[in-house]
Amino acid sequence: MTESTLEEALPPLVEKSLERGWRVGIQTASEERRDALDSRLWTFRDDSFVPHGTDREPHAAEQPVILTTTAANPNAATIRFLVDSAEPGALEGYQRAVFLFDGHDAGQLEAARAQWKVMKAAGHDVTYWQQGPDRRWQKKA
Repeated sequence: MTESTLEEALPPLVEKSLERGWRVGIQTASEERRDALDSRLWTFRDDSFVPHGTDREPHAAEQPVILTTTAANPNAATIRFLVDSAEPGALEGYQRAVFLFDGHDAGQLEAARAQWKVMKAAGHDVTYWQQGPDRRWQKKA
């Protein structure tokens, strides 16, 4: 992300995933970030919310979107969003894994490059998308 914050960019991506019929996992590196995103998904737009839960709730498996701090997949998600340099664990069973990072943060950028190398070495089909000035995602070569 170079043109928006995680709190701005993530909810529309999750909505698009739900529109495709996918179950969503969002993995954060801390409980504080998980809880902040939990609040944000309820309130990011006045006319909408993303139905979701967290891994600390009793019915996590039933949630279309789950926020977690671990590599577990309690809701059998089809797509996994990883934020704040969260370590993904095994990605078998997912149709997509999306690593979101702040392109202006040197630490996050370095971690993303390292994750790219690990994913590529593991044989995953990797692509890189960057926000343009209009905040739309553009695939990079």
